[in-house]
Amino acid sequence: MALVSGQTQGRIDIKLSDGAEKSFFIKTESKDVDKNMLTSEFESMKAIHHITSAFALKPVAWGTYHSIPDIHFFLSEFLDMLPNMPDPDKFAARLSALHQTSKSPNGKFEFHYTGWEDSWETFFSKSMRQALDLEILAKGYDPEFDTLVPAIFDKAIPRLFRPLESEGRSIKPSPVHGDLWYGNSGIERGTGEPLVFDAYEFGQWKPVCNRFGAEYVDAYHANVGKSSPKEDFDGRVYLYKLWFNTHVSALFPDDATLREQYVEIQVVLAATDISNRMLGDMRDLVARYVK
Repeated sequence: MALVSGQTQGRIDIKLSDGAEKSFFIKTESKDVDKNMLTSEFESMKAIHHITSAFALKPVAWGTYHSIPDIHFFLSEFLDMLPNMPDPDKFAARLSALHQTSKSPNGKFEFHYTGWEDSWETFFSKSMRQALDLEILAKGYDPEFDTLVPAIFDKAIPRLFRPLESEGRSIKPSPVHGDLWYGNSGIERGTGEPLVFDAYEFGQWKPVCNRFGAEYVDAYHANVGKSSPKEDFDGRVYLYKLWFNTHVSALFPDDATLREQYVEIQVVLAATDISNRMLGDMRDLVARYVK
């Protein structure tokens, strides 16, 4: 077993009654909020595996240890994976298949736990509000929120999302991984095919620290075109980035830098990227899209 960011991860090897050997991946958490995360991960991975079994590890179970009631676990199949970055075209083809071949059970947006919505704008606003409430609970209220928060919810979100579902346009509800950074992907050693795991959007692909760069976005758009209005695509992605960065800031209450405007990130080839964090995302969205 290995300790990773407060959680324990390990591999379980068993021998079946017919003599065959089988391996499972297990991770455990000890907090009630982490129990909810493991439950969500199980349900999310189950949904993804049901749609495209070749692209996702198969979840087996989640629960609480009978003898240690404050320890919770997630169990899935174990596959030996290479740490290499997946081929952009193969990865994008499987990701686009997840998005295109799936079907919402009722034609609405959302998932099991927080209710369904007819409108993507309504769903995103609710989800963004929940993320912001958690971030404020973790770090306290910032005076800039007095102007930034109303501008984001009353102006930026309607400006960028309402056109997706007006003037005859519509968008299809599709399941997304939710935490699709390169650390939650891999290549199965036996087949050489890409896989994803640890499900919890392109907003996650925007930070330079995520190695899913422009070649992956381009490969995805070779399978799935940008929704209209296409000129708003970058703005919509920045809203998804804001949603992601707000969650990250909430997860780490003691790291004030996650709320700061800018951070310099050293990347491959000694390049330096100036990447917005949560407040910077808000300021930029307001400057660009709030008149």
